[in-house]
Amino acid sequence: MSFSFEAKNELCRLPVQKLCCARAEAYGILLYCNTFSAGEVRIITGNPALAGRLPKLFQRAFSIRFDRTPEAGETGKLVFQITDEAKIRRIVDLLGFSPEQNLALHINFGLLEEDCCRASFLRGVFFAGGSVTDPAKRYHLELATSHLQVSRELEVLLRECGYPPKSVTRNGGCITYFKQSDQIEDFLTLIGAPVAAMSVMSAKLEKDLRNSVNRRLNCDSANLDKAVEAAQEQLEAIRRLREAGLLEQLPEKLQVTASLRLENPELTLSELAEEFDPPVTKSCLNHRLRKLLQLSKEL
Repeated sequence: MSFSFEAKNELCRLPVQKLCCARAEAYGILLYCNTFSAGEVRIITGNPALAGRLPKLFQRAFSIRFDRTPEAGETGKLVFQITDEAKIRRIVDLLGFSPEQNLALHINFGLLEEDCCRASFLRGVFFAGGSVTDPAKRYHLELATSHLQVSRELEVLLRECGYPPKSVTRNGGCITYFKQSDQIEDFLTLIGAPVAAMSVMSAKLEKDLRNSVNRRLNCDSANLDKAVEAAQEQLEAIRRLREAGLLEQLPEKLQVTASLRLENPELTLSELAEEFDPPVTKSCLNHRLRKLLQLSKEL
């Protein structure tokens, strides 16, 4: 089951209650469904939960029944259809359009003045034309329609709601989409899918944590490589001084430093500084080792 499928299932569990919101949700579905014209309404879905919601929603919103519904036990693509002219005319009237207008080309903002109705309308749009990618893979939520004007007006509506989307034309379709995880979270919460929104948030936190750990490991690995290279350089310098017979002529502090480095080639500077009696600071030890390197280079 896809993440998009699960999100729509969550939305289908919301009750169909207020008339204005039911009508707004049905309106969103109509504008983004397969066919919405003066002669036919055709809604096709592969989601059984949405198929169970549609008859109740349209009965509440318009007091009408579909002329065609899926057979009991039918699976796959489930088709809902209205062809009765009187029913379509009733939908047209209740949505506030004149018969001459092409319903599929415009959003009637007069039906969406209340926040609850806007959220319901966007839920309907998501039901019919929306999809959201599994956040464990990437962040992407889109709303697709074949009608350019509807897509443009939806973008205006989303901006008014505080969710500025992006848009693109793909294969003749108009796509309104979000790619930021926080925008997807907010949109899913707005339309009534807080569980799906939390899944996006959790995936984002997990990715951020994993990336942080990887950066830390990479940084530690790089620092370790540098420390090993520095230790090898120090050991080589001390050996050269010893072979030249100069090690015994150095000040006692440098002799002790050289001896401890030879005995503990694997220790970091901080660990090596603790081996002194009494312990010295890391800065002090670093200064002594640089002095040994300098003397070695002068040979």
